[in-house]
Amino acid sequence: MSLRTTDAQLHALMEAICQRYSYDFRDYSLPSQRRRLHQALERLHCADLPALQQLVLDDAAAFGKLLQILTVPVTQMFRDPAFFRALREHVVPVLKTYPSPTIWVAGCCTGEEALSLAIVLHEEGLLERSTIYATDINPQALATAARGVYPLHRMADYGDNYLAAGGLGQLAEYYTVEHATAHFQQRLLDRINFADHSLSTDSVFIETQLILCRNVLIYFNKTLQERALGLFHDSLCHRGFLGLGSKESTHFTRFAADFEPLPGAEKLYRKRAPSHAASHYAGRHGHARNET
Repeated sequence: MSLRTTDAQLHALMEAICQRYSYDFRDYSLPSQRRRLHQALERLHCADLPALQQLVLDDAAAFGKLLQILTVPVTQMFRDPAFFRALREHVVPVLKTYPSPTIWVAGCCTGEEALSLAIVLHEEGLLERSTIYATDINPQALATAARGVYPLHRMADYGDNYLAAGGLGQLAEYYTVEHATAHFQQRLLDRINFADHSLSTDSVFIETQLILCRNVLIYFNKTLQERALGLFHDSLCHRGFLGLGSKESTHFTRFAADFEPLPGAEKLYRKRAPSHAASHYAGRHGHARNET
């Protein structure tokens, strides 16, 4: 197949998924989609994209397997420790001035980042009066996140990240070990609301003081990146904070003037005065999946 034909088939597949299952991947990065779909063809034993399309339209279970491939469920605790150190130093002191801080972790995957944030807030005396919303479109990832149970072999690296991020104790203080798995404390999970939300189709649902959306925008094309930034702009309170991934930025988007980078901080931004830019984030078709 030619590249032109392959891209046409890719677009047809994403349109069919959107219409059948209301998951909108149409504005995800094409290079990322191609990589993921090559994996999907192998794992689901399909000869080409039309065959894959027929399979997932006929079999919801097959679509569930494809969803795990398309949503890139990869994360870790205290990823990029310098970011969490900067968050503790520059953002937490401001959050302490609010009676009940509200935080949104968008694209939370299996929950490690939301748990990392909960630990930081606990150590800073903020967790009990904070509310964390952690959202994703992958129901299997959300179920894992809500359990807070992870393979024990990951804890050595996570513990090193925690210390490098300015942790005040040992990560092992926050979980118990059962059958080669680490079970994180319920007091942390109780402060996190895990829910379905799509940056492609859904709207703002809460006012927040801090939003973390790290290593998610890199999988979007420019249209969807700006839609997501519009959602974040509208959700953040006056002078609220936005944290992005190491390869992500508000620069070269129409929201560049709406967020100022924190001096010396790692991909942390603060919302400037309101602008008209954020009123243009609506999806192309105006339909959305129901939120849980």
